[in-house]
Amino acid sequence: MIKLNCVNLDTFMERFTQLEQTVSEVNGKNSMLEMKLEDADRLVKFHQSKEESLTEERDCLFVTVNKLQQTLQEQFNLRVENERLKNNMADLKQQNETIAEDGKAEVHQLVSEMRSEAERHKRELETVRQQCRREVEDAHRQSFTQLGAKDAEVKKLLEEKNLELEEMKKRLRGQERERQSEILKLQMEFGAKLARVQSTAQWSQQQQQQQHSSNLLPQSVFKRKLQFLQEEKNKEISSLRQRIKDLEEKQHTCSDNDSRLKRRKF
Repeated sequence: MIKLNCVNLDTFMERFTQLEQTVSEVNGKNSMLEMKLEDADRLVKFHQSKEESLTEERDCLFVTVNKLQQTLQEQFNLRVENERLKNNMADLKQQNETIAEDGKAEVHQLVSEMRSEAERHKRELETVRQQCRREVEDAHRQSFTQLGAKDAEVKKLLEEKNLELEEMKKRLRGQERERQSEILKLQMEFGAKLARVQSTAQWSQQQQQQQHSSNLLPQSVFKRKLQFLQEEKNKEISSLRQRIKDLEEKQHTCSDNDSRLKRRKF
């Protein structure tokens, strides 16, 4: 019984060892598979990135091809347009040549017409010059006759104006003498009135002093009387000054009129 158990244990150990070896082999295979899986993942990622780059490159190539096709189409259109423009230029050149020939013919015709017109204008200008010369001569003769008549008329008017001026000068001299005499008279009146007013003021002052010494009348009455006399004196003085000023202004105005008359005579 004990021997049987020993045999079974050895068998078990052998099997266990085989199992461990199997497990280690399996683990080794698993690690190898994991490594291969990682390599495969890296390859897949690499191929995916490469595929994306190729896709982008393909799209870029598509865009480039489309642009090239568009450029070729534009070049083709430009060639067609260039051919059309060349044909138009040829037509225009031919038309310009035709127009130039027609223009030359018209220019020759216009030159001949202008020459004939210039000759006609020369003849008309000569006729107008002769007519103007005759009119100018007639106008000179008429102007000489009119100037003679005007000269006589002007001389007559000047003589009349000189007579009027002399008469006006006489009147102005008489008026000036009258104003001078009136100014002298007013000055004498002004002096007499001023002396009278001054004597009246002195008399009123003496009366005031006498009355003040005697104290018969109130002092205010004399003050009012003296103020009234002074006001009357100032009024007379201002009126006489105004009359003298008016007379001087009239004299100045008369002298100005005389100078203007002299200028007019000149």
